[in-house]
Amino acid sequence: MENTSGVGVLDKVSSILGTLEAGPTTLAGLVAATGMARPTAHRLAVALEHHRLVGRDMQGRFVLGPRLAELSAAAGEDRLLAAAGSVLTHLRDVTGESAQLYRRQGEVRICVAAAERLSGLRDTVPVGVTLPMKAGSGAQILLAWEEPERLHRGLQGARFTATALSGVRRRGWAQSIGEREPGVASVSAPVRGPSNRVVAAVSVSGPLERLTRHPGPHYFQAVVEAANRLSEALRQS
Repeated sequence: MENTSGVGVLDKVSSILGTLEAGPTTLAGLVAATGMARPTAHRLAVALEHHRLVGRDMQGRFVLGPRLAELSAAAGEDRLLAAAGSVLTHLRDVTGESAQLYRRQGEVRICVAAAERLSGLRDTVPVGVTLPMKAGSGAQILLAWEEPERLHRGLQGARFTATALSGVRRRGWAQSIGEREPGVASVSAPVRGPSNRVVAAVSVSGPLERLTRHPGPHYFQAVVEAANRLSEALRQS
């Protein structure tokens, strides 16, 4: 095996991932490409599948897993945060409401950037706070484009339904009315990384008295434009 580090299991894992980089591969293909014994290749591929570093396609072949895209997105977070300040400030100024940026981390979402409303009633979400993935338009966005198994699991106990998420995917934005917190409404849109995977959610939020019970039609355009600006920042090398 070329380019060995001296740590056998890591060299084998690297060889498997390198093979899958070229496309979907059967177990026999992994064995042929890596030179590993069939039981070893199978054991490592299944272990990598458990950690979502490897997945399966519709034919049951091994493919690179979704966890790699998530790690890649996390590596680009500095670029995301560098662009977030001005984008969220503009979104706040255009809408007159507080603006936030959320990233998913496991079973919660984290506010990684925010621009607070300067006066009057606010919906303050401090940077660093964790919120559940079971309620709110930001959670809907971060879940709606997940792979089917993870989406199904995320819907268990959620305050929104599969039908609602289907509507989110169709529209390209989400709204919530008193879903996360009574009296608070929000509108969110997806930020996409270079691979087109949803890596974050941009939101505006505020009291129902201002946003009304139908905030989407009024705010979605500004929120989607902000999300698109952040997506473009992530595409720039």
